[in-house]
Amino acid sequence: MRILNTHVIGCASHAYVIAEGWGKLPANMAYGYTHGVCVDSQDNVYVHHTGKDPVIVFDRDGRFLTSWGKEFEGGAHGFYLHQDQDGKEYLYFTDRLRGLLVKTTTDGTLIWEQGQPDRPDVYDASRRYVPTDVCVAPNGDIYVADGYGQYYIHQYNAEGSYIRSWGGRGSDPGQLLEPHGISVNLRGNEPELYVADRRNHRIQVFTLDGQHKRFMEHNLDLPCSFYFFGDEVYIPDLDSRVTILDKNDRLITHLGEDQQAYKQQGWPNLPKAYFRPDKFSSPHGVCVDSRGDVYVVEWTAEGRLTKLIRQRE
Repeated sequence: MRILNTHVIGCASHAYVIAEGWGKLPANMAYGYTHGVCVDSQDNVYVHHTGKDPVIVFDRDGRFLTSWGKEFEGGAHGFYLHQDQDGKEYLYFTDRLRGLLVKTTTDGTLIWEQGQPDRPDVYDASRRYVPTDVCVAPNGDIYVADGYGQYYIHQYNAEGSYIRSWGGRGSDPGQLLEPHGISVNLRGNEPELYVADRRNHRIQVFTLDGQHKRFMEHNLDLPCSFYFFGDEVYIPDLDSRVTILDKNDRLITHLGEDQQAYKQQGWPNLPKAYFRPDKFSSPHGVCVDSRGDVYVVEWTAEGRLTKLIRQRE
């Protein structure tokens, strides 16, 4: 691994250098679209992509450990690692092609899977269910965002039994246009649901039972998902940057911003010569390890994974 010390991105309080070449794949492997990235309690990094063996695992130094998950080929999208109430870590997936919510162990052993909600008023032969993201609340309830289908949020208990739904197409409070990402905010007095209401160019905040609380409409540019780290939230903006907000959701900095990338013909599938180590083109997933280092994956046909190493005074 070589550190590109000549390129520092971020701001005075959040400065990062690029670990250029981090996480190289074996010669016989290649990414599809890289959609999600997670880190476990050992700082192992899991990358979710649409190609063969859609889950790829590296250690924190970027050494390839293993790969698995052929059943997600082509449909890989939502990807979330959570320590459940039993103290063990599990992976949660949304498969947009098969219309599935899936829970596995961190080595890929299937725990259960859940298909389309039994809501004939919402779904039929012409109104598809296309889940894009998933998160888990402190009580074990699971929330799924139907970001490419009918724009609903669906809530299940820890065993996968249906509880309720809300949302639907629109721009009024409680309505959604492409609820692409979903996560639980634990920074306040009570847990909240953050939904990346992407085509409304905002984040919409709900109670855990689906009541609209407020909008966040500043410092965002097609928000895809969330990663909470301490008092901060990291947001991959599809329009070519990663945004960091403080505990009050005020802007700290944008990372790797390139306001020309998403305007290029053919975006997001740009020629490799366009990409620069310190600039993003189409961030889709982000996570942060125990040391504050940031991992970003991008929505592009051959995949892209970047590690940013946090600089400390």
